Amino acid sequence: MTDPVQLTAELIRCPSVTPSEGGALVLLETVLSDAGFECTRVDRGGISNLFARWGRKGHARSFGFNGHTDVVPVGDEAAWTAPPFGAEVRDGVMYGRGTTDMKSGVAAFAAAAMDFVRDTPPDGAIVLTITGDEEGDALDGTTALLDYMEGAGERMSVCLVGEPTCPNKMGEMIKIGRRGSMTAWFKITGVQGHSAYPHRAKNPLPAMARLMDRLASHELDQGTDHFDASTLAVVTIDTGNAATNVIPAQCSGAVNIRFNDLHSGASLSDWLQSEADQVAAQYGVDIGVTISISGESFLTPPGPLSDLVAKAVEAETGVAPELSTTGGTSDARFVKNHCPVVEFGLVGRTMHQVDECVEVAQIKQLKSIYTRILTDYFA
Repeated sequence: MTDPVQLTAELIRCPSVTPSEGGALVLLETVLSDAGFECTRVDRGGISNLFARWGRKGHARSFGFNGHTDVVPVGDEAAWTAPPFGAEVRDGVMYGRGTTDMKSGVAAFAAAAMDFVRDTPPDGAIVLTITGDEEGDALDGTTALLDYMEGAGERMSVCLVGEPTCPNKMGEMIKIGRRGSMTAWFKITGVQGHSAYPHRAKNPLPAMARLMDRLASHELDQGTDHFDASTLAVVTIDTGNAATNVIPAQCSGAVNIRFNDLHSGASLSDWLQSEADQVAAQYGVDIGVTISISGESFLTPPGPLSDLVAKAVEAETGVAPELSTTGGTSDARFVKNHCPVVEFGLVGRTMHQVDECVEVAQIKQLKSIYTRILTDYFA
């Protein structure tokens, strides 16, 4: 049997801080190849990615797993009580960067897949897509893998992303969608002047205050059947003016929006531009708007895939999982264009924190859940 705890530890000891591969994908390529998977490195733009398949290409029943081996920086290493890349185990808990997000998830689904095809070879295929660019810009990670699959005629019928999805205890939550995410930057340009003669200047600050107030005070919606209400957060307002007798010429600010399926990035972009145009006209200033849409909202409607995963989760944990769309973004936002996708993984309380850690028992339990999902899918 493949030990997912040992594989997690070996992955943790690979310092794969985005965009460094750190040896993690080399390790996975070796163990998966030894288990009979056909492996292809899909590197692009300085990012390392791995595609692995057992079974016939393009099979009508091709179950996919998606995950990432890159991790965020450790932060203040002196604040850690265990080496960030040591995979130290204390009292049944493994410590290290990536233990939760999400090397344990990758180890669990890789171990489940390898043992499953060895012990009960299915009539179908199992596909693993593993990226080194989920924590970064995500321009050359899962998107590169999907581009490769399209060109090579590779398919997944359905996909499970192994991100940590449970807030407090194993089994309590499956993600069936995600909110969209976008950021808008505003640069307001007026005319610099003396603060004693404001009529001779065009102050960008009142315009920025008004714009931010209009945006933050606006109710985007009240939520939908599967999504909470969309949110807008003012994340920065910057002037950089230390002289109190000077009205500055410029001011910048930014907002971040997490939006549900009542909106699109395009519709919200139009609204933001309209608001900026109205404030610019009111105050006689110029407002430049730059927008980045990191992902659209999406939903995999409750049905066969979520039922399959929920049944396996409840059987292994005794917990009936909630179907949720909460949280930030994940690479499921790319996979949803390829096939139906849901997410299920560990408890995510410590992800990205100092002393990130996971209960060793949860790693084993996660492998059991993934194994049951594969068993039921190919039954």
